[in-house]
Amino acid sequence: MSVQMIKLSAVIITYNEERNIEKCLQSLVNVADEIVVVDSFSSDKTKSICLQYNVKFIEQKFLGYIEQKNFALTQASYDHVVSLDGDESLSETLQKSIIELKSNWKFDGYYCNRLNNFCGQWIKHSDWYPNKKLRVFNKTKANWAGINPHDHIELNHIASKIGHLKGDILHKTYQSFSEFNQKTEYFSTIAAKAYFDNGKKAPIWKVIFNSTWAFFKAYFLRLGFLDGFNGLVICVQTANITFLKYSKLRELYKK
Repeated sequence: MSVQMIKLSAVIITYNEERNIEKCLQSLVNVADEIVVVDSFSSDKTKSICLQYNVKFIEQKFLGYIEQKNFALTQASYDHVVSLDGDESLSETLQKSIIELKSNWKFDGYYCNRLNNFCGQWIKHSDWYPNKKLRVFNKTKANWAGINPHDHIELNHIASKIGHLKGDILHKTYQSFSEFNQKTEYFSTIAAKAYFDNGKKAPIWKVIFNSTWAFFKAYFLRLGFLDGFNGLVICVQTANITFLKYSKLRELYKK
């Protein structure tokens, strides 16, 4: 008796990802039955690179991270989905895991570990690894949720069953310290606004305690010091983004 193979859609949101998108697409071509790219009108070569592959390319004004990713899910033809950002790709081991899964799908969703590359170094500790992400799932049973820009997949039922796949999502993060600083500034602003809209408060004790704890947890408890100087930079920035988002939240209340 032949095994019924499920059909799988790969869903990606992009904006100016010419540096990474080809690696992302190459890792999906043998895995997905359809690749959907929702692009926020990139001004670089992202579109032309995507169109060299057999992708469904949709241009959509950026709605917010959570909103854009939920919109992208509606564009997928199949219920079973692997969701990536444009700067992510599947390791060979994870590709094999997902291909095997297509003939043996048991759960509502599957976690994958994400391995982050910072300034050319793969980061193995702090909050950056294993950095577990639920990215392979049945879209009829899930949606993107959270507080922007910290989106995550949420399964719709409390009794949902979740598995874990072998292999890593390979994430090309910031490739310079200045890029890291710019994104920290950008993401802390988005987070402060989202916190404000959700009625979160930022007393001074929270600004001090949360940022101090963020560094201590990442650098000491999660062994960030084992990643050398880049590990120190990441842990300091982990504290900094926490400090900035609460400081900016206080500023919003004053206004």
